[in-house]
Amino acid sequence: MNPIPFKEYKIISDFYGKEKAKRSGLYLMNHIDEGLKILDFINASEIAKKAYCLHPVVQSDEALIENYEFDFSGIHPQVLICLMEYRSVANAYLSKRKIASIEEIRLSPLKDVNDMLIADKVQNRKDFDKHHKGTHKRSDALVLYFNNWLERLEVTDKLYEECIAVFSD
Repeated sequence: MNPIPFKEYKIISDFYGKEKAKRSGLYLMNHIDEGLKILDFINASEIAKKAYCLHPVVQSDEALIENYEFDFSGIHPQVLICLMEYRSVANAYLSKRKIASIEEIRLSPLKDVNDMLIADKVQNRKDFDKHHKGTHKRSDALVLYFNNWLERLEVTDKLYEECIAVFSD
């Protein structure tokens, strides 16, 4: 069943199919579904929600190359702008990069992109905490990474808890 009436949701649902994450065993669509619930909770725009649906198609360099000829016809230009800006901002601070201050984490001038980052980092941290914290070989570095992102995005512990309370596992 399609809970979101966006063509972008159908596109990513078809793109992912029934694929699951290797470590957690969760369907990849779980990241999209839970992220969209967070975006609803923080009152993000429809543009942000649509772009969030499509972000995995181009997020990594490998995905960008692999999907270079992906058919984005019919996708609103603002969605495409947010999609590429999200890729740029998210990839500028990955977990292996050492920073001296959270001010080194670049945010977007676009609220929609920063809302997408909130949904992505909250959802990823929730899954990390549940499935990998303390067992992943880079657990300590990943805890710091998520804490840095959430602090930079001004996601307090209270807001984080409120965000993850909007869905159940």
